[in-house]
Amino acid sequence: MVTIEEPVLAAGTDSHGVSRRQRASLWISGLAAGAAWAAVAALIELWPEIIPQPYGRELAGICVVFALALFVIAAAGSHGGRTTTAIRHYGPWFLVAAIVVAGWEIVTAKTGLLPVPFFSSPQSILEVFFDDWERLGTSVVYSVLLLAKGYFFGALAGFVTGVTIGWSRVASYWVHPILRLIGPLPATAWLPLAFFIFPSSGSASVFLIALATAFPVTILTWSGIASVNRDYYDIARTLGAKPAFLILKVAIPAALPHVFVGLFMGLGTSFAVLVVAEMLGVKAGLGWYLQWAQGWAAYANMYAALLVMALMCSTLITVLFRVRDWSLSWQKGLVRW
Repeated sequence: MVTIEEPVLAAGTDSHGVSRRQRASLWISGLAAGAAWAAVAALIELWPEIIPQPYGRELAGICVVFALALFVIAAAGSHGGRTTTAIRHYGPWFLVAAIVVAGWEIVTAKTGLLPVPFFSSPQSILEVFFDDWERLGTSVVYSVLLLAKGYFFGALAGFVTGVTIGWSRVASYWVHPILRLIGPLPATAWLPLAFFIFPSSGSASVFLIALATAFPVTILTWSGIASVNRDYYDIARTLGAKPAFLILKVAIPAALPHVFVGLFMGLGTSFAVLVVAEMLGVKAGLGWYLQWAQGWAAYANMYAALLVMALMCSTLITVLFRVRDWSLSWQKGLVRW
């Protein structure tokens, strides 16, 4: 008869391995964060503003909802599963965020210590999301599409080039000097030439983003292919492997950790080029939106766009990390974001 032994947990721990002391600490931090956000709501609602602003009550309501959610999560204990445990883990960060929002509210909307319009209040940022969501949303869609096209072509070109020069000595002889000459140049330095050669500003922007992506992907892919243990090739050849098999089944899988490092670097540089490219000659996009906001001195719109850009970049990197963890399950958790 086969029996299955239950895992032995340390004394005073729950099914997730969290001790009583840790549960108490997480519970207290969650309650403190909830109380802080409730205090922020009271601050927004009860302290009069020096200049009346719309959406103050809506902002206070959002803070109340956030506070109630933190209270519920803190009270759920270990019954809420991994999600609530992870949220309670960041309780101190939620507390600090509430303090930052309260200070921001005081020095802008309540006391005016920071001059208007150069410094916007939280209500002003919320007003942008409520009143200008269509234009901002359209800009996000255009930026995502432009970034996707440029990043795809750049990553593909960089990957193929890196595999080619990492595998072939002849290709490395001819391509390596060109990479050393052109690669270190910032992609934005090619702006005048790109807008002259390509028929539209959109295609020129795609080229610049692809160029910014291709260089780090090429270098890291080349490095990965070149660093593969030669014994792998010898063993595969002994078993009758042909060059195509060596490239597709031996070299590329072994070089994937380096390839993903290049993809991460390419995503960061391509995002920077995206903003610059969209400031010149396009009709929509986050870069265009930033330029439009600066031209009209709409600093609240500018700060809202910067916030959206930060969230967008962080989300894309998170997605790429998920793809990496799925592709390299044996390295999952080795690099974190």
